[in-house]
Amino acid sequence: MKVLLIEDEQSIADFVRSGLTERGITVQHCADGNSGFEAASRPGFDAIVLDLMLPGRDGLSVLQGLRSARVNTPVILLTARNELGDRIEGLQLGADDYLAKPFFVEELAARLQALVRRLSGERQNTVQVGTLVLDRITRRAVCGDQSVELTTREFSLMEYLMRSAGRVFTRGQILEHVWGYDFDPSTNVVDVCIQRIRRKLDAVIPAGDAGHAPIEAVRGVGYRFRDTG
Repeated sequence: MKVLLIEDEQSIADFVRSGLTERGITVQHCADGNSGFEAASRPGFDAIVLDLMLPGRDGLSVLQGLRSARVNTPVILLTARNELGDRIEGLQLGADDYLAKPFFVEELAARLQALVRRLSGERQNTVQVGTLVLDRITRRAVCGDQSVELTTREFSLMEYLMRSAGRVFTRGQILEHVWGYDFDPSTNVVDVCIQRIRRKLDAVIPAGDAGHAPIEAVRGVGYRFRDTG
């Protein structure tokens, strides 16, 4: 597990980093809200431990900014015992849990592990790359707050590409996995299906968005779903 710790008090940061590292958790530390927000906006963290009182952007501002940017990394807030109002606001803004100071690092580690386990179980049924999310249970595709209507075949093709975002698949591999039969060099069924998906995605993804035109053609090889990370 890799955790981002955003905490300005060095003694607390050292205490948390030491305790979590002993339990096999990798910790990256940021000492202010501005650098913390930048680090948290990048992919790669399983959870974020966020102090509320920070120089630069305060913890609530960092949390609100992350959730507005659709960064869904789970967040545990570190709060003082008398900050009930801030705790409530933090949970309303999208925090997943909170821990009041002073605390035992054993409890923080246990909460992190429980949180990541729970969310991991929930996410097994979804595939997400950037703002695009596929729900394998309902067979729905969502981009931000907009639904993308996909046929069964289009959904299967999207899922196949998104599960290995960044990897290039040949038309033969796609045809065998999605349609279930060997590659026929005379068929353009893969290309036609991808064109339909692209048109549907173009209708819901703004042209300036980082996820625009996420399915890329690789000349002479095949297709890949662009890894936005």
